[in-house]
Amino acid sequence: MNAFLSYAPQTHSSGLPPVLIVASSDAAMARATIGVEASGYRVGASLPLEGALKRIELQAAATAIWIEVDRDCGDPMDELLARVSGDVAEGRYAAVVSATGALVDPLAAQVTCDAIEFVIDGNEAERAAALSIAATRHGVASRISDVANDRNAERLRQLSEEVSRIASTLARLSTGPIPGPRPLEPVPQADLAYLSAETVRGVIRARQLRARYFSQELFADPAWDMLLDLLQAEIAQLRVPVSSVCIAAAVPATTALRWLKMMVAEGLFIRRADPHDGRRVFVELTPETSNGLRRYFADVGQVAVI
Repeated sequence: MNAFLSYAPQTHSSGLPPVLIVASSDAAMARATIGVEASGYRVGASLPLEGALKRIELQAAATAIWIEVDRDCGDPMDELLARVSGDVAEGRYAAVVSATGALVDPLAAQVTCDAIEFVIDGNEAERAAALSIAATRHGVASRISDVANDRNAERLRQLSEEVSRIASTLARLSTGPIPGPRPLEPVPQADLAYLSAETVRGVIRARQLRARYFSQELFADPAWDMLLDLLQAEIAQLRVPVSSVCIAAAVPATTALRWLKMMVAEGLFIRRADPHDGRRVFVELTPETSNGLRRYFADVGQVAVI
């Protein structure tokens, strides 16, 4: 059995266990190696994507797997991701999937486990943080190496705050609305005031215009931007793939995917497989979320919704 897969005893001088890298090219392998080592881990083995599934199936357990993809590898990639998703869900090991923005849809269609960390077009700090987050979630000791002391230190701090913000926001959402004198009852859409897709698009455009005058980071609110985008799509009877939702969020794709999977986990969004394309997933509002948004627009009336 490979030393990589021996859980506790096989550790680096740092005290951290090694990580298996699976990559789609030599260049991807080099990037993954830098990301793993920046996280304070060492590389236990490096495998080409084609053929990696057979290697993983022969192993009883693992500590962590980093999958680096810079091209669409078709069926071998899909099969590997589906297997890794199942293994991570069962707690066999932690996993990070790093890829380019062009691969968001086929990756999202196969990665169904929320515990897998995505990194899309990530910088050094985001990549280092991803493995640390994944390993910590899996219960493996982790630390960020000296990368935290260089120019990426501020970005690492921001990433930590970002994860905390998502967690606290969704924790509040999960508790439900603050009790009032009369709880809101679901209202059939037919009983709500008419809401056009153009009205919602106008709000989206107004939000985007702020970036002409101020830094976009001042107004980052990916959850609200995704809600608005999915609402206008619902009204227009359009289906929205994962990649489009990430673009609508107006934040880096890695951040958008993190918000998206948590919104799904909280029952605000639904992931629905494309019946005509097994490598694409659509995102929709749940009926309760749609109802809440329509009531919100009805309540604010002519007041500008930004």
